[in-house]
Amino acid sequence: MKLGFIGCGNMAKAIIEGILSSELLFKEDIVVSALHSSTLEEAKRRFGVHTSGDNREVAENADCVILAVKPYLYEEVIHEISPVVDKSKIVVSIAPGKTLKQLKEWFGREVKLVRTMPNTPCTVGEGMTAICFNDRLDPKEVSEVKSFFEACGRVEEVSEDKMDAVVAVSGSSPAYIFVLIEAMADAAVLEGMSRAQAYLFASQAVLGSAKMVLESGLHPAKLKDGVCSPGGTTIEAVRILEEKGFRSSVIEAMIACAKKSSQM
Repeated sequence: MKLGFIGCGNMAKAIIEGILSSELLFKEDIVVSALHSSTLEEAKRRFGVHTSGDNREVAENADCVILAVKPYLYEEVIHEISPVVDKSKIVVSIAPGKTLKQLKEWFGREVKLVRTMPNTPCTVGEGMTAICFNDRLDPKEVSEVKSFFEACGRVEEVSEDKMDAVVAVSGSSPAYIFVLIEAMADAAVLEGMSRAQAYLFASQAVLGSAKMVLESGLHPAKLKDGVCSPGGTTIEAVRILEEKGFRSSVIEAMIACAKKSSQM
């Protein structure tokens, strides 16, 4: 399969790197277009892939096209490439808020469409991508598209009506975790720890905790209870978090995030 990327930002580069590292495709099988020549030069230097300044050329020469431009550019780019996207080609969206129905309307006809929501940990091989398909792809094509995202993390197929929730719980959530790590580190610095060590301890705690949830199969509340000794330090910290509305703040933030996604 020939794979095309229209746009080559951080997410596109993460996917390309994952695909090449896992040898799903070779560099000769990938073509990239971008607005700026410096972006194309970096893609050529870093990955050795084919590059082009012409989005239409990429769509014409690829079997599967990943739209990796900013969401507000989707309609313009789709109108540009639509004349060369025939019924055999697959078009993949990685933008929040752009529904399969909307994409079809911009193409003006039936097209093989895939909607995904990856997140930035794809750049370190620990991404989480939600994916859904219209009814035009066959099982082999579904498997191939999934494999591109599995090359940089985990993939879960979801119904399209859950995509706004995915944006809140996965697509945008690395930012919440970064805020948490920063706050934990600030507190550690306040207690006299160096900034570098504070970030190390906080980051590793988050990484290890997430791994415990994924690998143990235990409910997060059960794992939390296992740390909270009677009358101990941890339950005192949890008491303050509850008092300050930590849990509610996270929930309200995610509701606002999902709502914003639905309006894009």
